[in-house]
Amino acid sequence: MNTQELIITWATPVFFLLIGIELLVAKLRGRDAYAGNDAINSIGLGAISQLVAVFTKLLTIGIYAWCAQRFALFELPAGNVLVWIGALLGYDLCYYWLHRLGHEVNILWAAHVVHHQSERYNLSTALRQTGSGALLGWVFYLPLAILGVPVEVFVVVALIDLLYQFWVHTEQIGRLGWFDRVFCSPSNHRAHHAVNDRYLDRNYGGILILWDRLFGSFVEEDDADPPVYGTRSPLRSWNPLWANAEVYWRTAQDAWHAQRWRDKLLVWIKPPGWRPADVAARFPKPAFAMPAARYDPPMSGALKCYVLLQFALLLGMVTQFLGMAGTAALSVLLLYAAYQVAALCVLGALMEGRRWAWWAEGLRALATAALPLAGGRWFGVARLDGRVALAIALVFGLSALALPWLRTAAIPGRPVTVDP
Repeated sequence: MNTQELIITWATPVFFLLIGIELLVAKLRGRDAYAGNDAINSIGLGAISQLVAVFTKLLTIGIYAWCAQRFALFELPAGNVLVWIGALLGYDLCYYWLHRLGHEVNILWAAHVVHHQSERYNLSTALRQTGSGALLGWVFYLPLAILGVPVEVFVVVALIDLLYQFWVHTEQIGRLGWFDRVFCSPSNHRAHHAVNDRYLDRNYGGILILWDRLFGSFVEEDDADPPVYGTRSPLRSWNPLWANAEVYWRTAQDAWHAQRWRDKLLVWIKPPGWRPADVAARFPKPAFAMPAARYDPPMSGALKCYVLLQFALLLGMVTQFLGMAGTAALSVLLLYAAYQVAALCVLGALMEGRRWAWWAEGLRALATAALPLAGGRWFGVARLDGRVALAIALVFGLSALALPWLRTAAIPGRPVTVDP
């Protein structure tokens, strides 16, 4: 586990503590801040982004280090405080342009859209991160490598910029006066996440909102026009893979249907929502309208408890995965990551009320129970303690046995879930 993964792992309990405090404050104020299905989806997407990050270090850090070693114009000392301050400011400026173009260039929006799909705005939304951002995002930070910012400084300031942005994802903190004029704040970032006309594609700053004031992308939150969250093409799904793939797939469809080769390229680099005229005519989409209700398929209380328990167990597995990332074989890591992603997809399907999810979850629970008993091992653990193996088998074996009863009570007043 590298330093960045270690800090994120240790910060995770703090994130959940703050989420709990936010939920309590919202309850005391009589506000509807959280929905279990939405929070599970957001946190699950954050978990997937961490799984993917283990395999994309070459892009996110390796290429930066390679460029810094060969093309740096200056040899900046890592022990100089001014270098650290300059690196943090430079990183935040690079982030501003990555973030801004992530809203203005469709192929970049395809990665960034994941962070905006939630129709709620709370601290769990901060954890909702893309799994494909590393494909192109690294390009925007190469100016820091060319200026000579050391790799160890780059890694830390990137983490500082990321961690700072967690607290601004809340509706429980109001205006902050002068702070709102200088820094990215909850008020400023609420406007950024809104789909209202006045707020659309504004306030891109990570730490400083001064970049938006300087480059003309700032808008102030207006109490007369409360932010409405989500995207203008609602996801309406709890499937984390579809959340990551949706815009890529829709864009690929438009590129396939476009008659001109020029349009097949432009559809990727034009702003989100742009479509070739011939494609829009043959495959029209309805005009955007402000959503009347949030996506929230019905679930029984018992099923909510089951999904929450399984999700908590999966988060424990993600923590174990990150801990063994530096020592386990690549094949083991790939298999374990695939298992966790598949499990999150099945839980998402359960929350959507899809019939096939019951069978898939039953098979997953039985396979998870059988693995430690049959082989006496677990992912990354060659010899599993017998008591631990028995505990895993009992938890997931009982989970499988509970599913038929849960299915009967899945929707109050209905014997089984509705068809998708």
